[in-house]
Amino acid sequence: MPVKIRLARGGRKKRPFYRIVVASSEAPRDGRFIENIGTYDPLPMETKVQIDSERLQYWLGQGAQPTDTVRSLIGKHAKQS
Repeated sequence: MPVKIRLARGGRKKRPFYRIVVASSEAPRDGRFIENIGTYDPLPMETKVQIDSERLQYWLGQGAQPTDTVRSLIGKHAKQS
């Protein structure tokens, strides 16, 4: 069961809000997940990315693969900190 770090969409129509979650690669996008490790809000003028760095490092160490989008958000989070 390969594990991915990816986005799960929330919010309402035309007002997206995303959770950064650790989930099985076979689980649906907004379905079951293992752990919630952060959030991403794309709507403000300056997008807000919050990630629990300790849990992110743990999951990367366990072999979880981030999606391309999450990989770019991790880079933005590193620049903010």
